[in-house]
Amino acid sequence: MAIAAVVNRREFLKTGAAGGVALVVGFRLSPAAFADQAEDQEKKPPNPFDAWVRITPDNRVTLILSKSEMGQGIMTALPMILAEELCVDWKQVKVQQAPTNPKIYDLGTGGSGSVAGSWLPLRRAGAAAREMLVAAAAKQWEVSPDTCKAQGGQVVHGNPKRYLSYGELVEAAAKLPIPNLNTVPLKNSDDFTLVGHDTRRFEVRDKATGSAKFGIDSRVPGMLFAVVARCPVFGGKVTSFDATKAKAVAGVRDVIQFETSGRGASTTGGVAVLADNSWAAIQGRNALEVKWEEGPAAKESTAELQKQFLANAAKPGRVLRNEGDADSALGSSPKKVEAVYELPFAPHACMEPMNCTVHIRPDGAEAWIPTQAPQWAQAVIAEASKLPPEKVIVHTTLMGGGFGRRYQADFVMEAAQVAAKSAGKPIMVLWTREDDMHHGFYRPASYHKLQGALDTDGNLAAWKHFQTSTSIAAKWSQKGADDPGLGEFGTGATIPYTTPNLRLEYLLAESSVPRAWWRSVEHSSSGFVIESFIDELAAAAGQDPLAFRLKLIGSDRKIPRFGEEKATPLDTARLKGVLQLAAEKAGWGKPLPKGMGRGIATFFSFNSYTAAVAEASVKDGSVKLHRLVYAVDCGRPINPDGVRAQVESAAIYGLSAALHDAITIKDGRVEQSNFNDYQMPRISETPKTEVHVVTSKEEPTGIGEPGLPVVAPAMCNAIFAATGKRIRRLPIRREDLA
Repeated sequence: MAIAAVVNRREFLKTGAAGGVALVVGFRLSPAAFADQAEDQEKKPPNPFDAWVRITPDNRVTLILSKSEMGQGIMTALPMILAEELCVDWKQVKVQQAPTNPKIYDLGTGGSGSVAGSWLPLRRAGAAAREMLVAAAAKQWEVSPDTCKAQGGQVVHGNPKRYLSYGELVEAAAKLPIPNLNTVPLKNSDDFTLVGHDTRRFEVRDKATGSAKFGIDSRVPGMLFAVVARCPVFGGKVTSFDATKAKAVAGVRDVIQFETSGRGASTTGGVAVLADNSWAAIQGRNALEVKWEEGPAAKESTAELQKQFLANAAKPGRVLRNEGDADSALGSSPKKVEAVYELPFAPHACMEPMNCTVHIRPDGAEAWIPTQAPQWAQAVIAEASKLPPEKVIVHTTLMGGGFGRRYQADFVMEAAQVAAKSAGKPIMVLWTREDDMHHGFYRPASYHKLQGALDTDGNLAAWKHFQTSTSIAAKWSQKGADDPGLGEFGTGATIPYTTPNLRLEYLLAESSVPRAWWRSVEHSSSGFVIESFIDELAAAAGQDPLAFRLKLIGSDRKIPRFGEEKATPLDTARLKGVLQLAAEKAGWGKPLPKGMGRGIATFFSFNSYTAAVAEASVKDGSVKLHRLVYAVDCGRPINPDGVRAQVESAAIYGLSAALHDAITIKDGRVEQSNFNDYQMPRISETPKTEVHVVTSKEEPTGIGEPGLPVVAPAMCNAIFAATGKRIRRLPIRREDLA
């Protein structure tokens, strides 16, 4: 299929706002705001807009979007929705990144929510533009709009048929009122010709040829590269520094001390070495002599955190959910299972390290940033430059991986502070891989104590789950510190397995280690723990793991999300559907070669349903994952090929966490530094992966993250099936396989 194209922002402004005729349809990408707009539009035009559909006389359609492309294919999937409803040829569609204006745009990209949140607004905007074009054609032909049809970027009427292109109609259509977006007729989904069909992403060619521009590729005339010396201990500060040797390095232009602050900062600041190129900046930093005040975090270590976990687990936790009497049921059960699960800190390890280019002038600032949160970046630069936010232009670039890491603005904060002190020079603050490992934000470390009871019929009589962790919520707000609660369980607080007695408890573990959103966030922990423990209970009951799950899920019903009453409920029919589909495609129950085992897991997150079957073996203390079979139900798949790619990506990321990922702390410092001592999966370690996408007419839901939570438990359950060894801590260690 033809590939849509990206249009440069300046090109758009020259050909559009500078006087060209265009049909512009405004709409809001925030569902709540969109509803408000629809209610108000009869009183006044919907303004401010969150995005625009723009049609020009040359028959081109431009969609201006506020979502960031970080490899998830969002700048293909969203234009597909628009093109489908607009009845326009896909070759005509172009995409322009929205300017950063928080008063107008919903700019954050995360939580696997871009397609789900944009589905209905984009359809309505496309339908509104289509109806305006049809109305313009009908008026010109002096016929009823009901006798006209939009098709392939044209309006068609009569027999023999007559045609008017969208370009020919744009001037007349631009003068018509925008239809009521609440009542505008939407296309029958049975007539979709683009949505639901595999579509090649338009940026693939540029990425394959190396012409795609990421943040790290930004170049501005007169730009200097900056590399920062940061305290190796979390929260430490600069006491003094000597830049003599650093300034003697060829190419080094300046050395600047700066400070950062607030919950969004990963450090308290540091010393930046500015140079003509990145190599000179790195060598200059190596030559710096810095004395640090390490602070209280210097006492922290993974060993001390483990002691805190054990001490917390010996105490009652704060009760978050309590139904029936789990303790009594456990005490009287004829068969009880107990287990402890542990997960370490984990970094994002994006392929493209953090970077940010900022140019601050007296009259304004401009920045080029690979960011998931351009509005936050704009605010940070405005604060550092003492400029109003509207004077700060942020160009959101392509990014080499995000995974939640680029939702933070710490690297932007550094660049803004350095640029503010650089006498008007454009500055790129560039992180090395070691910087990325030592000074990032990490997935929380967590410790889980579970107890389960079975009755004489093998039913689940009780489920008790205690968790202690270094909460994300506690890092980011005082409210979160006071009440981390259910957020650390996520949808794991709404387990689908029927039991009359259920109890969830939580205690916060204190730590100075920065933590934040990591791909699938709390679901990566809850998915591993819950789906591993339910497998332990199935084994204790002497039942097949698939049959045991299906029995406990029980009859088809919708389970309200515990603690999130307004959230989409868990639909057990869809959950069972992916379990059964994955099992069927994997050949569940069929014999495997000697030494191999098969494991299964399922999970509900980001309103999507996933299940995976893993086939694994263990030899000489090493795990080999041979095959991974997925079933995913993410509602209507916009671009099925993109869905499969996202799930395959999540599989690799989850596999990395299961086999290798671990950040450990000693003397307040991260011990790992680069890929020599922080291993990633090699090609030889990656399995044959099959992704089966459920055909659905439900509204689209998230898919970038939901594929991850099932990887580790499916693989560890397969290891148990092959060896009888239970894996209860990640990453998998040789001693746990012995």
